[in-house]
Amino acid sequence: MTAPRTEVPVTVRTFAHRFSATRRGARLARLLAAHQLADWDLRRGTHAFDTVTLVVAELAANAVLHGRVPGRDCALRLAYDTGAATVRVEVSDTSPALPVPGNPAREHDHGRGLALVEAVAGWGVQDRTGPGKTVWAECVVGPLGEASAVQRGQWDGRS
Repeated sequence: MTAPRTEVPVTVRTFAHRFSATRRGARLARLLAAHQLADWDLRRGTHAFDTVTLVVAELAANAVLHGRVPGRDCALRLAYDTGAATVRVEVSDTSPALPVPGNPAREHDHGRGLALVEAVAGWGVQDRTGPGKTVWAECVVGPLGEASAVQRGQWDGRS
């Protein structure tokens, strides 16, 4: 007689999509990410949903504006780890240039994207197979898709 099989719950859900290295492609990446988050029951209007869509928007915009190589696409990958309550956002492009956080003058209307990402998530850069790089950010989401105290701006710096 065989032992009954137990199902191991899936704790990591993933989504991946390629998009053109254009502003329209970056917008599509954001819209598809928002749709996928809603499919994963991260409710629209929650801090978690807004945080992850902001991160996708900024990283995708950076990829198409600064990491664009003519004739090459960009890629988006989301990984929602329900056990750890995190969403990892990865945006890959084919440019070898590493992202550099800007320090724009107050009157400039650009150059703050990575500062926004850094304010709501941990982020970094890793090599990828083939040319280019992957810029990633990890957003902590709480129960039912709520953002952590750090992301709500309520963390006071004490453990």
